[in-house]
Amino acid sequence: MKGVDTVANERKAHPVNKLTAPAVRKLGAGMHADGGGLYLVVDDTGARRWALRTTVHGRRREIGLGPVSLLSLGEAREQAKALRKVARAGGDPIAERDKDKRASLTFEDAARKVHAEQIVPNAKNGKHVAQWLTTLETYAFPTMGSRPVHAVDQADVLRVLAPIWTEKAETVRRVRQRLRTVLDWARTAGHRDGVNPVEGVERGLARQKDRTAHHKALPWRELPGWMQRIEATDGMGSLALQFVILTAARSGEVRLATWAEVDMEAGVWTIAADRMKAGREHRVPLSAAALAILAKVRPLAVGSGSLLFPSKRAAKPLSDMTLAAVLKRLGASVTVHGMRSTFRDWAEESTSYPHEVKEAALAHAVKNKVEAAYRRTDHFEKRVDMMDAWASYATGAGAKVVRLGA
Repeated sequence: MKGVDTVANERKAHPVNKLTAPAVRKLGAGMHADGGGLYLVVDDTGARRWALRTTVHGRRREIGLGPVSLLSLGEAREQAKALRKVARAGGDPIAERDKDKRASLTFEDAARKVHAEQIVPNAKNGKHVAQWLTTLETYAFPTMGSRPVHAVDQADVLRVLAPIWTEKAETVRRVRQRLRTVLDWARTAGHRDGVNPVEGVERGLARQKDRTAHHKALPWRELPGWMQRIEATDGMGSLALQFVILTAARSGEVRLATWAEVDMEAGVWTIAADRMKAGREHRVPLSAAALAILAKVRPLAVGSGSLLFPSKRAAKPLSDMTLAAVLKRLGASVTVHGMRSTFRDWAEESTSYPHEVKEAALAHAVKNKVEAAYRRTDHFEKRVDMMDAWASYATGAGAKVVRLGA
């Protein structure tokens, strides 16, 4: 028989109800045990969710219970207790968890909910609001609209995208982005688990045709050659355009940038919230190529408040047409803003950086309010690597071998 002290020690080794409500709100990234197999999982982004580790049919399983925003500590404990009971009885706790909430919510239901709650209140363009839902009604709903959103997999996404993948590049880009938005919301709201099936879907599709010259965005495979031609062009407009490309920034953000925003030693350009479309401060990691451009214009600075790329009248910024004129002189039928699409296409098709890192590089606003509430990082360190890889590719140093993200 075990002694009293041994039994007491074993009980101490597996305490229950360790967490408190304040701790649930404040604990940092990691898995934090509450006892009885219940864990609080805090992602690097700050997102918080519950998970239960238990044995199901002789195998250890981790079962997602939902985000902290929708499930309190007490509710998580009750749900974990109920699911452990199902597992001990030889049942399927995952099926038990999913049977009510998941079977009732289809992909179409989820898409319409996202449209009503996220797109309509936040979009500034009425045409965009209508088109957002119309594209899904046309291309996605006939194929997978009636599928439970928790059951949507990569095969479903492939069936939606494959018919338009090579023929309608811009349409398929929008459809893919909207599928991703809906499925991200479903995961955040606790309606599905795991990786978004939109991620990596291009690996199962045919190679897209390169865009021809009449498109506004330059095909990313052509960029190194065009970059060499831009570098060979004299003038402040050429330098500013190169900086736009290397930072994936908007034209206005570059044209109005001042030396007070730049830390050359740290290699960081910090744009104030009032200059950003999303209304949030944005840090841009500066690659060696971007810093080299700033070194060329540094002698023209007359103070910390002076422009990085001044016009001939130093106090006046360059016009957007000045940058566009560089492309026009070279015969490129693309826009300056289209260079952001070129960067995004390169990142999407040639790297494995996570979606949120790409979005952070482009300073895109998070339209999903739940996701936005938990996104407490700008993924700066990962973007340092990505922007170095982008500069290496764009300038031709790494045009053949594109560095993949971690």
